[in-house]
Amino acid sequence: MEMINKIGRRKTSVARIYMAPGKGEISVNNRSLEVYFPFDLHQIVVKQPLALVGVEGNYDIQINVDGGGIKGQAEAARMAISRALCEFDAEHRPALKKEGFLTRDPRMVERKKPGRRKARRKFQFSKR
Repeated sequence: MEMINKIGRRKTSVARIYMAPGKGEISVNNRSLEVYFPFDLHQIVVKQPLALVGVEGNYDIQINVDGGGIKGQAEAARMAISRALCEFDAEHRPALKKEGFLTRDPRMVERKKPGRRKARRKFQFSKR
C-alpha cells in the first residue's frame, strides 16, 4: 500500500499528515505523540478516528502541525487522520462523518475593530 498525504485545519492550525500501513507509530513534528501532546486529552483527540473505526496500531502516521494552540493542533490532526482513513477504506466514511470528524469547524477568532477595546467590547462610558 502507498503513503497517503492529507491536510486538516482548525482555527488557525494546519496539520499535514503522511499515513502508511505500519506498526502504529505516531510522530508529531519529529517527536513522539506523548512528548508533543503531554496532556492525555489531546492524545485521545488525535487517536479518536483510529479508535472509532478499530484500526488503532495498523498505521504509521507522521504529523506536521503549524500555527494556533495545542487544542487546535490536536483537532486539526484528528481531521487529517479522518480524511486519510476515508481514502484508505471508503467504508469508514459514514462512521467518521456521523461523529463530525470530517466537518471543518468554521469558528475562528473575531478580529479587533477600530474604536473598540476588543472585537465587540467597547471602551467604558463615563457620563460625567
